[in-house]
Amino acid sequence: MEFTGGGRLEVRITSADVGKRVSVRYVTDSTAAGAKFTDAVGVLTSWDNSVLLITRKSGESVRIAESTLVAGKIVPAAPARRRGPSATFPELARATARAWQPVESEALGEWTLRASDGFTRRANSALPLGDPGLPIADALTRVRAWYEARKLPAYVQAATGAEGTQELLCAALDRHGWRREVSAEVRIAALAPIGDLDADVSAVHLSRTVDETWLRRYQRFGEPGPAVRSVLTSGPSVWFASVAGTGEVPAAIGRCVVDGRWAGFMAVEVDPEQRRRGLATSVMTALARQALDEGASAAWLQVEADNDGARALYDGMGFAPHHHYHHYRWAEA
Repeated sequence: MEFTGGGRLEVRITSADVGKRVSVRYVTDSTAAGAKFTDAVGVLTSWDNSVLLITRKSGESVRIAESTLVAGKIVPAAPARRRGPSATFPELARATARAWQPVESEALGEWTLRASDGFTRRANSALPLGDPGLPIADALTRVRAWYEARKLPAYVQAATGAEGTQELLCAALDRHGWRREVSAEVRIAALAPIGDLDADVSAVHLSRTVDETWLRRYQRFGEPGPAVRSVLTSGPSVWFASVAGTGEVPAAIGRCVVDGRWAGFMAVEVDPEQRRRGLATSVMTALARQALDEGASAAWLQVEADNDGARALYDGMGFAPHHHYHHYRWAEA
């Protein structure tokens, strides 16, 4: 949303609008001869002590002094996607969780506490998809104690940037001493165009099981233990792809979980010396064709926000951002 000079600038929001998506204009340098203005669009997550907190879709929070406001208004949710599948945040969050299941889990109301011997933050974080059944401070205390009992750092996974995401929870985590440690995009696309890509899939081997050679390429976390295998093989319909290398380590690998209409792509990795040969595309195309055979029609994947190479690859396949998710870690004193 843009504020233009054609109409009168007014602040038409109040503290009663916390939780709504807003657009504001505010002064950033009031001491200069010519005051500088900037705009912020996001969810109004708090308005306390004359300070507004606006959480942008990326998860970044902007603090704005009430006295610097020039204009403000409520704005509608981001427009519906014009390409690819439609998806609600709850549907997609549950599909991604089923594709990466923890070794151990416990319910806290509608939150799920997950642990997998420290293998990935996703499998070792609280997933809050509803009401924990407790005041937020008490729920977070329970989360901390649960992970402390397992000698694991306490994480909460929360999302921003789509209708129904958790900007208010993110702000609450920040207020209670949790700090955002890493962020990623969840991207979605139509599946058929990926399966139709002009890629050489003849060298791609698909398997229901993960073997030692596949793990040698994936071995980003040291010697794979039981938790690694448990998480990797979890999901409704799991497939592993590999392209043979010159030695015992594959040149490329990938993983796909088919779950109803969704196909989730993970662990797509290529030998650095074999990159720019189209191997990642071949792996994903082969997995997409298998998922299409099982009746899937939509695709999702997760990519860290600073992985420019992967994001460029997925742009070319038609993947577009749906929302961001973040891992908040308890910042111990």
